Amino acid sequence: MKKVKIAFGIALALGAGALGFAYSGLFNIAATARHDPVTNWLLTTTRNRSIEVRAQGIEVPNLEDEKLQLAGINDYDSMCTECHTAPGRVPSSLAKGLNPPAPDLAEESLDKPPEVLFWATKNGIRMTGMPAWGISHGDDEIWPVIAFLQILPDLDGEDYKEMLEEAQGMGHHAD
Repeated sequence: MKKVKIAFGIALALGAGALGFAYSGLFNIAATARHDPVTNWLLTTTRNRSIEVRAQGIEVPNLEDEKLQLAGINDYDSMCTECHTAPGRVPSSLAKGLNPPAPDLAEESLDKPPEVLFWATKNGIRMTGMPAWGISHGDDEIWPVIAFLQILPDLDGEDYKEMLEEAQGMGHHAD
């Protein structure tokens, strides 16, 4: 019984401490304030593991299909470049103000399996500015973007521009 009372007292103290912290206003929520290394590690690790776990079992289509990649560049250009930018372009004002910053998808697509990129694109990521594109786009409209991400690391600004011209009329967001 004494252990239960002690556990209850500790839980009550922790809860009161959390409420006190929340109401104190000490935590700076400004987008200009960066997280300390421990908070950054905790949030990044939690995000990455959450996505990896939920992406398991997603069936990946043939992402080497050139038509899928061409459709994907138009959709990427319409849906993603405002935050993630594109080869040969400078980051937008919106991208500069994001905290955490939107990842460089040329690097992310080298590090992350396609099913992880698909899950994050479809479901979005809370408190990052990453929208859940799956609310307004079907899987068949998201996979072309993921197919394009597979070749994005190989593109420079001129390649991107040429591919965008070649892709006119293709994809969900075609001209």
